[in-house]
Amino acid sequence: MTNHEFYMDLAIKNAQAMKGQTDPNPLVGSVIVTENRIVGVGAHLKTGEPHAEIHAIRMAGENARGGTIYVTLEPCSHHGRTGPCAVAIVEAGITKVIIATLDPNPVVSGNGVKILEEAGIEVIVGVLEESSKKMNEVFNKFIVKKTPFVTLKAGITLDGKIATHSSNSKWITSEEARHDVHQLRNEHMAILVGVNTVIADNPELTTRIANGRNPVRIILDSTLKIPLDRKVITDKLADTWIFTSENFDIEKKSLLESMSISVFPTSGSKQVNPKEVMRILGEKGISSLLIEGGGTINAAFLENKLIDKAIIYIAPKLIGGQQAPTFLEGSGIDKMADAVDLLDADIIKIGKDFKFVGYPSYTI
Repeated sequence: MTNHEFYMDLAIKNAQAMKGQTDPNPLVGSVIVTENRIVGVGAHLKTGEPHAEIHAIRMAGENARGGTIYVTLEPCSHHGRTGPCAVAIVEAGITKVIIATLDPNPVVSGNGVKILEEAGIEVIVGVLEESSKKMNEVFNKFIVKKTPFVTLKAGITLDGKIATHSSNSKWITSEEARHDVHQLRNEHMAILVGVNTVIADNPELTTRIANGRNPVRIILDSTLKIPLDRKVITDKLADTWIFTSENFDIEKKSLLESMSISVFPTSGSKQVNPKEVMRILGEKGISSLLIEGGGTINAAFLENKLIDKAIIYIAPKLIGGQQAPTFLEGSGIDKMADAVDLLDADIIKIGKDFKFVGYPSYTI
């Protein structure tokens, strides 16, 4: 590892520590080095607060002058809730800027570098670029496509089941795996399930970890058959948004809205239109969505090529039974050649279980 990579790796680690706090803004970390000594570090903590570069410059003070700043994302060039970081770097007297990756927004990409170079500052781009891009996979999609980055999560047995034939599902995975799921919820802005899950399990869909945040709860309910005594309706622990079809119950919609539940009709004649769900969530500023649905919901999003990432917790158990539900149902594919490949796959052991992470590749 070179010196540039060492300091950039530290900046990336600073940024990653803020996961779940900054969205819809990106994760950004920064380190300032003067005469081979770290004099300032920073990370973007929360939307509306100073960016990572500003924190690092404030920590370094006069020691920033003549130094090198490492930043995981191109310093901003525009005036938003905070001033442009590129200008702040110039004013701090920093003489070299090392950037992991340019801003993914094509409207502003390169503008920060231009400000720096016009001020006579040396700029190097591309140090640990892939690590920075992967860290901000949510932001990189949302800022360009204006729709959420979608992660499909499932807990399954080794033979792909999510419950027994009698619908018993507690617990397939270990306590350690379930804790990891709550961390996932903490990192996402919204969580989605189908109404049948709400009816059968009466889940809270909240984050049960210390200082965790509860995601917006998204329920797909084509006719608004959700019982009014479900926790997602009554507990007020998080916002609940229900997406329905053209075939919804008008009186039930009014009743739900009187209980502070948001209801969004979509153009589906009998089923909720998942593409419209994505569009509306994007318009509402939801940059990341965690799907914890059953086989029908999961298949609907996969068949519409809306899944960006799959996280599957696999328990070393066998259930069997043709009537036992699987985590992916729907109509399926005709030919094995058309199967969805999962790329960049990784497997991690958690407790007694295995956590599989992969990225769907849609070829058809």
